[in-house]
Amino acid sequence: MRFHFSPKTPLFSLSSSSITSLCLRPFLPSATKSPFYPSLACHVSTGGNLRMDSTSPDPSSSSSVSVDSVADGLKNQSLREHDISNNNNMNNENKKNNGKLSLEDLNWDHSFVRELPGDPISDSIPRQVFHACYTKVLPSAEVENPKLVAWSDSVADLLDLDPKEFERPDFPLKFSGASPLAGAVPYAQCYGGHQFGTWAGQLGDGRAITLGEIMNSKLERWELQLKGAGKTPYSRFADGLAVLRSSIREYLCSEAMHFLGIPTTRALCLVTTGKFVTRDMFYDGNPKDEPGAVVCRVSQSFLRFGSFQIHASRGGEDLGIVRSLADYAIRHHFPHIENMSKTWTVEIAERTASLVARWQGVGFTHGVLNTDNMSILGLTIDYGPFGFLDAFDPSYTPNVTDLPGRRYCFANQPDIGLWNIAQFASTLMTANLISDQEANYAMERYGAKFMDDYQAILSQKLGLQKYNKQLVNKLLSNLAVDKVDYTNFFRALSNIKADPSVPGDELLVPLKAVLLDIGKERKEAWTSWVQSYIQELVASGISDEERKASMNSVNPKYVLRNYLCQSAIDAAEMGDFEEVRRLLKVMERPYDEQPRMEKYARLPPAWAYRPGVCMLSCSS
Repeated sequence: MRFHFSPKTPLFSLSSSSITSLCLRPFLPSATKSPFYPSLACHVSTGGNLRMDSTSPDPSSSSSVSVDSVADGLKNQSLREHDISNNNNMNNENKKNNGKLSLEDLNWDHSFVRELPGDPISDSIPRQVFHACYTKVLPSAEVENPKLVAWSDSVADLLDLDPKEFERPDFPLKFSGASPLAGAVPYAQCYGGHQFGTWAGQLGDGRAITLGEIMNSKLERWELQLKGAGKTPYSRFADGLAVLRSSIREYLCSEAMHFLGIPTTRALCLVTTGKFVTRDMFYDGNPKDEPGAVVCRVSQSFLRFGSFQIHASRGGEDLGIVRSLADYAIRHHFPHIENMSKTWTVEIAERTASLVARWQGVGFTHGVLNTDNMSILGLTIDYGPFGFLDAFDPSYTPNVTDLPGRRYCFANQPDIGLWNIAQFASTLMTANLISDQEANYAMERYGAKFMDDYQAILSQKLGLQKYNKQLVNKLLSNLAVDKVDYTNFFRALSNIKADPSVPGDELLVPLKAVLLDIGKERKEAWTSWVQSYIQELVASGISDEERKASMNSVNPKYVLRNYLCQSAIDAAEMGDFEEVRRLLKVMERPYDEQPRMEKYARLPPAWAYRPGVCMLSCSS
């Protein structure tokens, strides 16, 4: 069975004058187009031919002695699934008084390397890698007095790692990649992907090197990955490094999203390399030297849609790799699933839909929703030019590369999630793992799950017992017309009382801090909406106090606005990392009032709208 990956599908026609109400309708193939909804009707069929082959020949085999020694070490390890419990018992004997482990006592497993085909060549020379899911490669970033500048105790807890290990003098060396971590077997993953709707062929971990998997005392599997640790075969023309600017953003947002309750990869620590990296931030011919850094990302898996796509695109014997990857993913990350053909695809579709609904709920825009940036676990992954909404604008994109078509703008994210699921489903069809009907059912489930979750989230944000489409649509229209701050508005909304006797000229008093510079006509529009809203509150029968507490538990006071990131970055580039740490502490409690921290909930200052703050490129 061959499937045609459509390289470019016309997706959206969002005009500046239209008000997009965040796709408030099912994303089904038969959905009726509307000027208010960016529309994407996805349907999978078996027609067409797949043509994404590389012109690069199979490389000849030559190995690096240093990486071979790592491989030999792997062969000597007795870390097999049936040995995990025994290893845990042994580790228990090595645990410190606080029940946590040292770096040397971490319980490593290497199922990805052990169970899937690898590249016979172990070097970092950029090339096409065939018939393999990974290449063993050692970190190679140059360092000079690396320093640990930020860390997460909660992520250390996931790994059973003693937080005192952060104080070790050699910790920065190990987590910059300059010194090997005992038990690690480093590799870079091979994957492909659609970038801005066009098939890009082989991509892969161009600057991320996975150290291996840690099995904690709960038998949870956590992968450790160093981003910015040096070249891999997938680096193409890049240097495999990362700058401090982008590393701070990824570190902070990984943790901020977690504490917002949104599925995400995590970040253990941030290390500066002491070396400079040259970057042209805006691709305008003006490169500059920036401080280098490495962030340690943590996830139960870094498998992406593109991890499967690359092998399906090559066809032939590589279709067997798609099947092996699927078996691996189900065995280790979806063990509750028995029916591979349909259930697994549906669960991935529903996890993705639920994730996107949560993004829409907090006003998060990813910025680069290529298929290689889509996790099969339904996690937010790869933090590049992301942004949280300030003034509500459905067409907002934080990515300057996305400006011409705004493919990845805030309002389009639900449709893009569906488009990406369609590409993933077609990949499984190509490998004869699911049928046309099963693929289309998965996409239907995406639409239904998104609608269910999104409507539930909006109802909770409004403090309502049930979803009111008319009330929500009018609210979103008002927010867009007056460019009201998304986060602050919903936080302030909990101050509205369910009291229909409040005089009309006092209805907007609880919202005066967020409804700024609106004229008489707009005040009337908002007064009308608040009156309708109060009627809904009265009908719910919930006390004002109970509703306020409930609303404040889902409407954050603090989100990681881009200008907050930039303030921390500016200080860090001068050698002061206190603001990075302080900002992390605030973001760990986004739903709490946090007295004396109110400045982190303020609207962006004027300087926040300059390029490089409110909008960024993919460069890092």
